[in-house]
Amino acid sequence: MTTVDGAAHVQALRRQVETYGPVVVAFSGGVDSTVVLKIAADVLGADVIAVTGLSPSVAPQEAERARELAADLGVELLTPETHELANPDYVANASDRCFHCKTELYDVCRRVAAGRGDRLILNGTNADDVGDWRPGLKAAAQAGVRSPLLECGLDKAAVRAAARALGLSNWDKPALACLASRLPYGTSVTPERLAAVDAVEQHLRARGFRDVRARHLGDEVRLEVEPDRVRQLLGLAADPELLATVTAAGFRTLSVEPDGYRSGRLNDVLDSPNASR
Repeated sequence: MTTVDGAAHVQALRRQVETYGPVVVAFSGGVDSTVVLKIAADVLGADVIAVTGLSPSVAPQEAERARELAADLGVELLTPETHELANPDYVANASDRCFHCKTELYDVCRRVAAGRGDRLILNGTNADDVGDWRPGLKAAAQAGVRSPLLECGLDKAAVRAAARALGLSNWDKPALACLASRLPYGTSVTPERLAAVDAVEQHLRARGFRDVRARHLGDEVRLEVEPDRVRQLLGLAADPELLATVTAAGFRTLSVEPDGYRSGRLNDVLDSPNASR
């Protein structure tokens, strides 16, 4: 088994970030952007500002965790509202939804950067991200956003190793995409649907599940958890508390994905002959 040298990755990132000068970091509170923010704070000190966009697409507890992490790192955090839900192209939830969301976020970051001395904008894109359908990468390129993890060739395993070497508390945090990723393409994005999937996911996390997705399939919510815990979830399928949560969120029925959680599952339709990007 190959050992990932987190300390070496940290040094490479520090050398890269030193070349940037003052920056704004698009900060979600996930492990990728936390590594970027920590490195930037260590290297650039007060020349770092973090921006976490607030909207119904972001789970409230994730925004709160971002605040805590930024405070722990001693970095100024701005939390402006983003308005992707005012964009009909985002609400329509076509396969380029992420492009419109990230365009809105980077527009907000750009305004912050311009107001603080025309800083570079950094994000947490890593080398694994380029292997999936990620329209947000196009938005980043158009906005001139830099991706130090990607520029240093770090994949997710390397990022986690670097986070652990840095002593970050969230080094093994599960990946969390925005709540809209729980809605199949073509299902319009609404605050009510986003809140519904968040409520179900929070219930499952409170019961000890780690990798959780609540897929919004109209009247049905399909639950995904770690593959080795699917049997445990099946045993809870008739649990009164879970059913009450599902009903309160507006769903009539629930189902359990037998294969468990898999990142990008809703992107499978993009591989069909009739899919368009």
